[in-house]
Amino acid sequence: MKKTVIVINGRGGVGKDTCVDAVARKYVVLNCSSIAPIKTVAEDLGWDFFDKSDKARKFLSDLKMLSSEYNDFPFKYLLNKYDWFMTSDTMKVMFVHIREPEEIAKFKANVPECKTLLIKSNRVERDFGNEADDNVDNYDYDYVYHNDKPLDEVDADFMKFFEEQILGGEST
Repeated sequence: MKKTVIVINGRGGVGKDTCVDAVARKYVVLNCSSIAPIKTVAEDLGWDFFDKSDKARKFLSDLKMLSSEYNDFPFKYLLNKYDWFMTSDTMKVMFVHIREPEEIAKFKANVPECKTLLIKSNRVERDFGNEADDNVDNYDYDYVYHNDKPLDEVDADFMKFFEEQILGGEST
């Protein structure tokens, strides 16, 4: 199997990590997020890692936007992770969590072989009050997975979708 890079997106709570975990049970996966380096800075500013409130989500979104405008730190972080992934002998799949459509386009322009995936769920349709979460649908994704199965059925359903659609049947 050749290396596969996937930008994964979706509103909070749609099951992105559940889907990534399903793939990681079969393949060696690098799972990284453009918000990861921002969370480190946010903790120094008093943000609580376990706070999933709309206010905390907006804080992270705003801080990421400022960092991107100032020196493109989140994007550079992802390119470093990509370089590391490409030199690994064991990692086969890289999931890159990016929320903002313009940041997805920038990453795809620099990593043209990457694919884009939107996870949707009818269970999560509300707005979160920040640009990053509320604009996830404003990109033309290569693939869309509808995560409307019960939790105990998601792994098998997503793996079937992943291997048939994204890998195109190539699963070894």
